[in-house]
Amino acid sequence: MDDNMGAPSSQRETEQPSKPRKGGFRTMPFIIVNESFEKVASYGVIPNMIFYLMKGYHMQSANGASILFFWAAISNGLAIVGAFLSDAYLGRFRVITLGSFSSLVGMTLLWLTAVIPKLKPPSCSESSGACESATPAQLFVLLFSFGLISIGAGCIRPCSMAFGADQLGSKDKPISERTLQGFFHWYYVSASFSTVLALTAIVYIQDHLGWKVGFGVPAILMLFSALMFLLGSSLYVKVKAETSVFSAFILVFVAAFRKRNLPLSATNLEYHHGKDSSFTAPTDNLRCLNRACTISDSQKELNPDGSASNPWNLCTIEQVESLKALLRVIPMCSTGIIILLALNQYSIFSVLQASIMDRHLTPNFQIPAGSFSVFSVLALTIWIPIYDRLLVPLLAKLTGRPRGLGEKTRMGIGLLLSALAMAIAAIVENVRRRIAIDKGLADKPETVMDMSAMLLIPQFCLFGLAEAFNAIGQLEFYYSQLPNSMSSIALALFTLGVAVANLVGSLLVKIVDGVTKKRGKNSWLSSNLNEGRLDYYFWLITILCMVNFVYFLVCCWAYGPTEDGRAKMKEEEHVQNI
Repeated sequence: MDDNMGAPSSQRETEQPSKPRKGGFRTMPFIIVNESFEKVASYGVIPNMIFYLMKGYHMQSANGASILFFWAAISNGLAIVGAFLSDAYLGRFRVITLGSFSSLVGMTLLWLTAVIPKLKPPSCSESSGACESATPAQLFVLLFSFGLISIGAGCIRPCSMAFGADQLGSKDKPISERTLQGFFHWYYVSASFSTVLALTAIVYIQDHLGWKVGFGVPAILMLFSALMFLLGSSLYVKVKAETSVFSAFILVFVAAFRKRNLPLSATNLEYHHGKDSSFTAPTDNLRCLNRACTISDSQKELNPDGSASNPWNLCTIEQVESLKALLRVIPMCSTGIIILLALNQYSIFSVLQASIMDRHLTPNFQIPAGSFSVFSVLALTIWIPIYDRLLVPLLAKLTGRPRGLGEKTRMGIGLLLSALAMAIAAIVENVRRRIAIDKGLADKPETVMDMSAMLLIPQFCLFGLAEAFNAIGQLEFYYSQLPNSMSSIALALFTLGVAVANLVGSLLVKIVDGVTKKRGKNSWLSSNLNEGRLDYYFWLITILCMVNFVYFLVCCWAYGPTEDGRAKMKEEEHVQNI
């Protein structure tokens, strides 16, 4: 006889085995390894890709760089789409799974272009030096692989961190600050390690074992990435998709447009509030949007319970004010475009510089040309703990700010450092070109000259410091100025800035190349750096950096003080949460 037959039903229910708890730190290896392998795979094919396009597809350096900038822009721009899909429709698990397999197929297709000869144009004729251009079909396969990799990056990168945080907390038991800090610490450690590994090991493999192995290894890593993520499927907490903040913004725009003829000068206007709202009326900033939350006819626009009968016609004050907060920070966001453009431009063209300079550390070892970007990552990684542990306590005493220097100040320092780095790069390139011409290497574009490539390291380190100040300052500024409900928008804004920077960079390369090679002159961005004027191009970007700094000062003045608005926003949210 069953011993529990006589027990009350409630007791029998409590004695039944409960479902195993999902989530927790045991899921972290699957999630972090997934994004780490994706970063190693995708970042590993980028540094040397300019060589693959020039040698494998016979492209000019300007055309190849333009394609790479556009590719990077698409990859970062799709992160916005990936975040929207995960929040509003598919959920983070499905979006990351989709991205993993998209990257895997894209990496495999890119590897096939190196393995199958018919997918690339034939090698240049040794006798005549003539080179055939790639056919439309060959270019389609290459660009299609780029597109699949971009879709993968756009799905994985904006969702992976948030998906990891989902595993450590819930609505009933929010994640503790200490646990969240630990997660972010290990997450960024893995991201930095992945970037260093991509810029060293993968680039070294490509240089010494060729494209077949160099592209094959990232494809295998992406296979492991997808498999590792799926292996942890039964352990994950899978938060269902809900209406995203992006959708709320669209509602505000539509509602404001529909009520565009509604006067705002009346003193007895009624506004639609959210549940337990602390707002009494919308702010005067961007007053045209206030129409979206203004009640014109309460009987038609409100349900008996006080909710809006048609969200496309009436929004809450909270939705309107959230959109206003976003629109106010967009000009500040635009000030980061030029510094990102400078960093991206230099990372591409410095590979060509390093390839014709002496890169030996020892007589038997030389740094791959595509690995010099690692010095930027190392400078950033080393500087952050020094600033946090040593300088912040000292600056906090001097300035009275808990974080030492304010967000705007750090953003400005980063902009100035980027201009300084670009100016040094222009000087070094001018010296390199003059030495090459003096030694009769003007018509020998692939001859390695007797000038150490270690002279490129200072500007790389300065770019790393510029990114540490400006990029981190940007993210903290967005987090502090936007409501808590819009914290995910901070990363989206920065990612969007990277995408725009790459698009502008692609356009700038096209314009400079087209203008400077008119009337039979060599382009500044000629594939033969000794005949081109890359130093002039670097000076042009230096000027853009300085003009951008002036624009940044104007935006800071227009934005006004940040502390009061920040405190007000947080106080209103705190009241609502209570």
